[in-house]
Amino acid sequence: MKRGNGFLNAWLLGGLAFLYLPIASLVIYSFNASKLVTVWAGFSTRWYGALFKNQQILDAALLSLKIGAVTACLATVLGTLAALCLTRFGPFRGRALFSGLVTAPLVMPEVITGLSLLLLFVALEQAIGWPAGRGTMTIVIAHSTFAMAYVAVVVQSRLVGMDPSIEEAAMDLGARPAKVFLVITLPIIAPALVSGWLLAFTLSLDDLVVSSFVSGPGASTLPMVIYSKVRLGLSPEINALATLLVAVVSVGMIAAGLVMARQERVRQHDAQMAVSNPD
Repeated sequence: MKRGNGFLNAWLLGGLAFLYLPIASLVIYSFNASKLVTVWAGFSTRWYGALFKNQQILDAALLSLKIGAVTACLATVLGTLAALCLTRFGPFRGRALFSGLVTAPLVMPEVITGLSLLLLFVALEQAIGWPAGRGTMTIVIAHSTFAMAYVAVVVQSRLVGMDPSIEEAAMDLGARPAKVFLVITLPIIAPALVSGWLLAFTLSLDDLVVSSFVSGPGASTLPMVIYSKVRLGLSPEINALATLLVAVVSVGMIAAGLVMARQERVRQHDAQMAVSNPD
């Protein structure tokens, strides 16, 4: 049994090393003084200074953040509405088709999604003159299209696990459906909404394939700029940029872990108080 555990632990450590050693190497070489990313020439932060002077990367990062924020908000609203339709309206005509359309972006290849949206935008421009060319708006629409599917799945799983008797009791006491949703349902599913928003933001910030199809001149996102630079040869500035992204993600994960731990402590404390004071 111990041999089996040792074998599994070795595979686990090997898998973690395969995943995280390249990231650690990238972080280390972001402080390399040499222009060659594979030759160590001493410790230096020069590439961080060069990164913050690279206007192309800064503009692309700002554009990606704006697109990600707008996309996350739209996807959260649309995905929540879709989840409510699938969980609160019962069987209705076309429910299976609607459910399939909502979840289709989860399994659809990004190349197909990007190409189909490009053809749609071109056809709309020729028919009604909108959108006028490809740019930020078309990227937001495209990202919202596939991101809302992920939000719908997250919110739907939370709604399915929610006790409907709470909403029914509120309506029995005279509350209107809109008030029940705002006062009871929305606070309960708030963690799922936050998770869906963050997931949609991450998907938008990380997307390259779909953005490449629906973007236009002056609308290059950060992944597109990074990919174009990597094709010409890896630059130490990209290492510095990737290190900053890793740092931001790590801080976000630590903050989320602390918040969840605090909420769990509060929940346990409330449960203990309820047991000790049953009256």
